[in-house]
Amino acid sequence: MRTTIILKTASNYLLPVLLLFSVFILLRGHYLPGGGFVGGLVAAIAFILHSFANGLKKTKELLMMHPGYLIPTGLAISFLSGLVPVALFDLPFMTGLWSHDPVAILGNIGSALFFDIGVYLVVVGVTLTIIFTISESA
Repeated sequence: MRTTIILKTASNYLLPVLLLFSVFILLRGHYLPGGGFVGGLVAAIAFILHSFANGLKKTKELLMMHPGYLIPTGLAISFLSGLVPVALFDLPFMTGLWSHDPVAILGNIGSALFFDIGVYLVVVGVTLTIIFTISESA
């Protein structure tokens, strides 16, 4: 498949912009619409666009690991964010815990943010694994 110089150049500039936008969507998710799922999809789209323009091999080199490793990591983070209220405070599973003092830019940090981070990693891992597998077999 041949790509144009315009697509290659645009994808190299769009990758960091889309990744930054995906983190923005992730961080605003526990206050407003967005969150881990939508942010993960935007991040996956950034890497898919890069692979269309520069080839699958270069995108895999950019990632430095197989995206499938993100799936168990994200699942563990999400599960642990739900388990912390049970283990530390004898509260029901997935009870939201929030810090008392807000952090600059992020606001109050809570267990929902860690759950969203786990979902983000799972969505990126699953999406890229599926797309990369399909691309390799085609």
